[in-house]
Amino acid sequence: MEMNNRVKLIGDYLDSLFPNPKTELVFHSDYELLIAIMLSAQTTDKRVNEVTKVLFSKYCLEDLCNANIDDLENILRPLGSFRKKAIYTRDIARTLINVYNGVVPKDKELLVKFPGVGVKTANVFLSEFYGYPAIAVDTHVERVAKRLRLAYMNDDVLKVESKLESKFSKNEWSRRHLQFLLFGRYYCKAINPKCSGCCLSNICRYFNDLKK
Repeated sequence: MEMNNRVKLIGDYLDSLFPNPKTELVFHSDYELLIAIMLSAQTTDKRVNEVTKVLFSKYCLEDLCNANIDDLENILRPLGSFRKKAIYTRDIARTLINVYNGVVPKDKELLVKFPGVGVKTANVFLSEFYGYPAIAVDTHVERVAKRLRLAYMNDDVLKVESKLESKFSKNEWSRRHLQFLLFGRYYCKAINPKCSGCCLSNICRYFNDLKK
């Protein structure tokens, strides 16, 4: 199938499944969202929400700057790499207070300098909080893009990001990011994906490999 037709098919199907996609992370401020996204690495949004409910009810941004690391570790223990994430949480708070007057910057180049914040985290934050057009490539987005032949299997995440951005119009990027993520999380899962009834199975690399 021609690439333009494939992209349209994918977009139409994702729009039917997720017409108004939203992040599943719970947050009430810019710094809460930034920290929640950082914490979400290698774990589920559900677990992050359980942890941040405790974390942000106990600490405001200013209090996080001087939080006891042992206490932060205890709160974040249900998450993977909780010791690193405890340090990142406190250091993000300190950077925000000491350098940015408590306001998360809108500049990706500044965001990726924060402790524990990479390109993916920065893109997700900018897209969700500020409406900045971006496609953040996490494991779900990467898997779906490669299975649907929008990227090669050996492409790294930056290459996948670039290819997705080239295939969808800029005003779609934020919506497509969330749709790819949710589709990968609930349908096109790493293990036991729900291929039956999927309207994209005919263009899916994974599904067609199964039939061989």
